[in-house]
Order: sequence, then structure tokens, then C-alpha cells
Amino acid sequence: MKFNLPDMQIINPATEEIIKDIAEDTKESVGDKFRLLKAAQAGWHSVPLQQRVQVLKNFSSLLEQHIEALASVLTSEVGKPLQQSRNEVNGARARIKWLTENAEKYLSEETMTVDKGLEEKIAYEPLGVVCNISAWNYPYLVGVNVFVPALLAGNAVMYKPSEYATLTGLEIEKLLKQAGVPRDVFHVAIGGRNTGEYLLDLPFDGYFFTGSYKTGKYIYERVAPKMVPCQCELGGKDPLYVADDVADIKSVAAATADGAFYNNGQSCCAVERIYVHEKVYDRYVDEFVKEVSTWKKGSPTEQGVYIGPLTRKDQLVVLDNQITEATQKGATVIAGGNRISGKGYYFEPTVVINANHNMSVMREESFGPVIGIMKVKDDDEAVTLMNDTDYGLTASVYSSSQDRAKNILRQVNSGTGYWNCCDRVSAAVPWSGRKHSGFGSTLSHAGLRAFTKPKAYQLRG
Repeated sequence: MKFNLPDMQIINPATEEIIKDIAEDTKESVGDKFRLLKAAQAGWHSVPLQQRVQVLKNFSSLLEQHIEALASVLTSEVGKPLQQSRNEVNGARARIKWLTENAEKYLSEETMTVDKGLEEKIAYEPLGVVCNISAWNYPYLVGVNVFVPALLAGNAVMYKPSEYATLTGLEIEKLLKQAGVPRDVFHVAIGGRNTGEYLLDLPFDGYFFTGSYKTGKYIYERVAPKMVPCQCELGGKDPLYVADDVADIKSVAAATADGAFYNNGQSCCAVERIYVHEKVYDRYVDEFVKEVSTWKKGSPTEQGVYIGPLTRKDQLVVLDNQITEATQKGATVIAGGNRISGKGYYFEPTVVINANHNMSVMREESFGPVIGIMKVKDDDEAVTLMNDTDYGLTASVYSSSQDRAKNILRQVNSGTGYWNCCDRVSAAVPWSGRKHSGFGSTLSHAGLRAFTKPKAYQLRG
């Protein structure tokens, strides 16, 4: 394919230097890639499932083999510290392991009834050619959630990485094809919003998006007339409650601070607001700030750095506005609160107390290193506040009692509940949101079958 394509600049968020100018897809080039995928999909589906599983295992091995180079590329374009980039690649490999080890169990035909000459079976057929519009904050993890089960199920995939993670998307494509995915079974669409619009115009057999509520709602409305599957993994304003019976305040403060600020808080399941029982509030806040003060800030390529730059420059304004509004309404900033001067999109890890739900810092996504903390009098008040949100991705409770935590979590309308942990994803259980956090499931058996359409067979003879 030869196209006259415009250039898109890839910028290093730590230095603001241009890493590379890269060709951006046009409507014509995206259409040609789609037609190649359409022609190749049936051949990929005809490959035995065991062989498709082995190809994705090969991909995981290549991720391990090239982890240092992949981490370097990822850090250069999204700004996360190198060790966090390595962790992401390893996390993707852990998910691939579960998905490949369980693919045959959940994608093979199932016999449901054998009785007096009648056999009833379910076959799980691929959707066809699916579109994966992915995110920049964890391109390996959120990508693997979609394109790995899609390929295992026999689909062809058009993968659009975020324009902020373009180079990583191209690395993914290269290694998938080295692993044995046929050339025209996986293609990458390069570009920003315009490229996304081109994809929405094409007759894909399913759409899978990870990103903001605003964009997800737009995509859902755009593709609804096609009457094909559409799943949206969207944002969160994930609450965490620290009960008064926690055994070790210092350890809980350290763990929850990490849950709020890992990857600069740029995670849909990062802790975004914290409620603390009044009996332990002062001790918890003190230990929380002590933990935050120990973190090293600086270049993401420097050993030991925990806080690097934000990926997107625009988010600096969002954080500034949230903090300004909170302080004007009576909140107190007890750590951070400012941009870090110099080159790069750096912002201090910020702790806001005396916050309340009249402030955007407790209501709207921060997606950055800012956390609001509120004092509550009991579990009932905590539940009310945890549910006072348009989002419903995850919720966390720290308590010495599992029964107490589960009772609270049962009352919170979220797709995932955590007891004595937070900000984690496991391939064994479904990843799904409620309300503005989206719909549909990736991961687990539900996520494997999300890329299939069941066919019932009723066979008499």
C-alpha cells in the first residue's frame, strides 16, 4: 500500500522534544486496511484454536525478550518511569498467560444436552473484523484486554492506539506478526480524532473502546445504527474507605497512596477520592503525607523515580482548576498543589483535605496526581458518599473485618469491589464498569466470549 500521508508529531512529555514525525492514516488507507482484514479473517478462523493459542504465547515470549527496548519506547512517549513501564509489559504477559491457558475451555464447542438421539450444542463463532480504539495510559494492558482474546477467538483486528502511544502500538503490531499472526489479520490505524472518525464509518463487526466517558458516549451513539456489539471501558472516580478498625494505619496509608498516585494517577481504576473514619482520620492523613513526601520526582529514565511527567499537557490545566476551585471553597492543600517548573509536564503529588462533594476534585475525574480526602462519622456516611458519583468502576474498603467490608461493597454500585487492596486488575475476573464507567466485560471467561457470537446447534439423528 502506498499513500501520501500527513505527518503527526510524537512528543516526549518529559522533555517536550519531538521524538518522531510519523505518517498518519487517511480515510483511503484505513479503508484499504479494513478490506485486507476482511479478506483474511476467515483464513485465521480456520486455523485450529490450539495453534492460535500458541501464536499468542509466542507474542508473550517476545514481550519478555524485548522488554527493555519496549519499556524505553513506552516511557519516551507516555512519560511513566521505566520501572513502571517494565511492570506494565510484565502485567500484560500475566494476562496473556491466563487468557491463553483458558481459551480452549471457554471458546470450544459445548455440548449441553444428549438425550434420545438429540444433541444440543453451543459453538462460539468470531464476530469477524473488530475495531479496537485503545488508550494511552496503559497501552499494553488495555490493548491486551481486547486484541488478545479477539485474536484467540478467530477475529481480525484493526487496532488504533492512542496518538499519545503510537510508537508502542507499532511495536505491538511488529511483535504480533513476528509471533505468527498473519500479516493482514492485524493492522494498526495511526492518528488522532480524524482517524477514529474514519473507523466509525466502516462496517466493523464490533467496536471496543477504552477511554473517557465523553468519547465513549460519542462512539456508542455513532455506531448504534450498525447493530453490532460495542463495549466501552470508560473512566472512574474510584472511592476508597478506611474504616476505624484497620490494624496498621501506616501500611494502609502507604498502600492507598500508591493506589492513588501510581502512574501519576493516570488510571481509570486509580483511587480518586478517599473517605476516612473520624477515629483514625488524623493518623491516616499524617502517614499518607509522610509516604507521599518520600517519593522521588524527576526524569522517568532516572533510577528510583516514582513521579514522572503527565502524558498530556492539557491535564495540567485540569488539575490546576480543580485545586483552585477546592481551595476557594474551603479545602486545604497539605502537600503539593503546583506544577513543577522547567521542561516537561510535571505536577507535584497533591493532597487536599477538608474536601467535600461541592468540589470537582471529589466529583470529576482528576486523572493525575491529586487526591481529595474526607472525614466520615460511620460506614453509612461512607457508603452514601461512595455512591454519590456518575461513575461505577471500582470501590475499595480497608478494614480488619471481611464481613464488614463486603457488606459495604455490596451497597456500592461498582463493577469491582476490593477488600484491603485497590487499583489492581486480574485476568481471572471480569473487568467491567457501571453508569458512566461503561458497559460490557473484558478479561475472565466473559471477556473471552465477548469477541464471539454463540450459535445453537440442535442435532437429531
